[in-house]
Amino acid sequence: MKVLLADDDPQMVRALAITLRARGYDVSTALDGADALARAGDAHPDIIVLDLGMPGLTGIEVITAVRGWSTVPILVISGRTESWDKVEALDAGADDYITKPFVIDELLARVRALTRRTTPAPAEASVVRFGDAEVDLGSRLVTRAGKPVRLTPTEWRILETLLRHPRSLVTRETLLTAVWGPTFQTDPSYLRLYLSQLRKKLEPVPAEPRYLLTEAGMGYRFVPDEDG
Repeated sequence: MKVLLADDDPQMVRALAITLRARGYDVSTALDGADALARAGDAHPDIIVLDLGMPGLTGIEVITAVRGWSTVPILVISGRTESWDKVEALDAGADDYITKPFVIDELLARVRALTRRTTPAPAEASVVRFGDAEVDLGSRLVTRAGKPVRLTPTEWRILETLLRHPRSLVTRETLLTAVWGPTFQTDPSYLRLYLSQLRKKLEPVPAEPRYLLTEAGMGYRFVPDEDG
C-alpha cells in the first residue's frame, strides 16, 4: 500500500514515515505543496495524507488539483480546528480530516478505513437513474446530463449505500459503519457535510433535495423518481 505523506514539518514527516513503514506501508514524502502534487502524479499513491498549511501550494490547492484527475483517498491532517476549515477541505475533495495533535492509532485507523473503502467490488449490471443523474453501480461511473461527475471515494460509498436501499431509511450508524468500518466511528456531523456535497453535485436544487433526503434525528433516504 503506497502512502504519500505531505507536511511542511520535517520532524512530523519523519516520525509518521517511520511509523507507517514499520507497519508495512510504502511511504513517499513531500515538504511543500508543489512537490506533493508532483509526487502524487509520479508515485500514484493509494492514499494521500497531507497538511493544509504548506508553502508553494496550499493543501487546498493540492486537493483541488489532484481531484482534477484522480479519486485517490485524501486524508487531511491539520492544526486548524475551525469548522469552516474542515468544510473547505471536504468541499475541495478531501475524504477525511483529522486535527493535530492526534493519536497515531487514530491516524492509522482512518488510513485503513479509507483504503478499505476503495477496494474494487465485483462488477454489476445495475444502473440507477434519478433526475438528470445516472449512476452505474458496477463500473462506479456517475454522470449528470451526460457529463461525468467526480465523486471522492467517501462520497461514492455514501451514495452507493443509499442507492442500494431505495426508499428505505438508512440510519446514521449504518452509513458510518458502511463508510468507515464497524470498529471505527467518526463525527456524525461529517455525514451532513458529505450529503451536502452530494446534493450539490446531483440534486436539481441542492437546497431543496428531491432524491437524497434527510430523516431528522435518524438518517437518510434515497427516493427514486417513481416515488414522486
